[in-house]
Amino acid sequence: MATTQQLNFNFNEDQMRLKIRALEQTLEKIHLGGGQARIDKQHESGKLTARERIDALLDPNTERIEIGALAGHNMYAEHGGCPAGGVVVVIGYVSQRQCIVVANDATVKAGAWFPITGKKNLRAQEIAMENHLPIIYLVDSAGVYLPMQEDIFADKEHFGRIFRNNAKMSAMGITQIAAVMGSCVAGGAYLPIMSDESLIVDKTGTIFLAGSYLVKAAIGEDIDNETLGGATTQTEISGICDYKVADDQECLLKIRDLMSRIGQQDKVGFDRTESIAPAKNPQDAFGIIPSDRSKPYHTKDLLQTIVDANSLSEYKPDFGKTLITTYARIDGWSVGIIANNRTVVKNAKGEMQFGGVIYSDSADKAARFIMLCNQKKIPLVFLHDVTGFMVGSKSEHGGIIKDGAKMVNAMANSVVPKFSIVVGNSYGAGNYAMCGKAYDPRLIVAWPTAEIAVMSGAAAAKTLLQIEIAKLKAKGEVIDPKKEKALLDEIKAKYDTSISPYYAASKLWIDAIIDPIDTRKVISMGIEMAAHEGFLHPYKVGVIQT
Repeated sequence: MATTQQLNFNFNEDQMRLKIRALEQTLEKIHLGGGQARIDKQHESGKLTARERIDALLDPNTERIEIGALAGHNMYAEHGGCPAGGVVVVIGYVSQRQCIVVANDATVKAGAWFPITGKKNLRAQEIAMENHLPIIYLVDSAGVYLPMQEDIFADKEHFGRIFRNNAKMSAMGITQIAAVMGSCVAGGAYLPIMSDESLIVDKTGTIFLAGSYLVKAAIGEDIDNETLGGATTQTEISGICDYKVADDQECLLKIRDLMSRIGQQDKVGFDRTESIAPAKNPQDAFGIIPSDRSKPYHTKDLLQTIVDANSLSEYKPDFGKTLITTYARIDGWSVGIIANNRTVVKNAKGEMQFGGVIYSDSADKAARFIMLCNQKKIPLVFLHDVTGFMVGSKSEHGGIIKDGAKMVNAMANSVVPKFSIVVGNSYGAGNYAMCGKAYDPRLIVAWPTAEIAVMSGAAAAKTLLQIEIAKLKAKGEVIDPKKEKALLDEIKAKYDTSISPYYAASKLWIDAIIDPIDTRKVISMGIEMAAHEGFLHPYKVGVIQT
């Protein structure tokens, strides 16, 4: 007969598989971009889709990470939606060189830029700049989406920032290759020209500041788009582009050739040994982490599904037990892991401490461990399942804010690359201390079990309910228990939507929702790209209260 523990494991596993399948189904729809009819139209015009271009460009049978596939999810319904933000971004390998590829999806509003499109493009450039990673642009875009131009055009993190980053990356020596494989119009025309080398596809690629209709309206000149800014014009007359190619396939082959000629970069020198499989099957993570986010579990068992077998070496295991700080290896890479311990523990005084809560001793330990990893050039991995810092008079009198600030200071000033994996809860200041998006993780991804918010749905709903009841009572309304429960259910349902990992992914608070099995790949490829940086700045933490 199965034990209660085995039954719970099986239930958790089933729930995780359902979540993963739901994720796969959502991504399958997103991968269709603007729909099959528009894909067919793209093919009829002799062009591959954005995803087909990336598939043909990347080295066969190599790993890849897609960034922001869920960007724009369930957004812009009044404008017909914007699947994947209208642009596909992938970290992968071209001619055995790790790089990041950015491809406009012309099946989504002709590749026009929505606000989330700009944010996603800037995230791709940020990854390239932080990691000195070559970037390839596959351009096929009608430019800014005019009905929303006020949200994409003129601010600091809007469309113009793209070209500022082009210039900065060029000065940093980061390789940029742009291929004009469709429309490239208005301000967008600067992107390929500000890249190191540019290609244009004959008969389908065009570059101009204004198309033929606007030229006619502005200066009265009659001219067709091909003569105005087609491949022949821009390679033989203006000299704007470096290479004219016959079609998409030839264009992608030429990019592969250009990438193959790039010299080797200096590397930071993060330690790596032979990769060893984890001691536990990575799929065991499905059953270990509870589907109910309030339930405890053994975090060390979860770590055994991620790290190389026999590589854990815990730092201060008997102190600050609600945080696990440990050296380990992931795919051979030496890493320092900071993970929220979700089991209930006792401190040295015999006092019970709640799992997932950061106490003063835990924060103090984590700060010191972060400093050690920076001293030793060891990348940091944060595994979030945190409900926040401990509250109450005892914690306040003991200096919880001071100790939390110490951890945040050490983490925020870290010069070794940081990677965040949100496996469960990531609430409040706990999100910050565990290297949330605001603290520049090189990559931040979430499991389908993740929740990202100021507080849990249940806690927030009760707080918001009291506010709502107070308002209604002030108006003289009588609130009976039945109405109170209906209000609570309504508030919680609305709040639960906003703490979902899909909501976070749609707004690019996280780079992706991943199958837990892919955690090792994300960390390994992330450290590999971070090693391109060449050197690390000196580690300084500033003023820390002791």
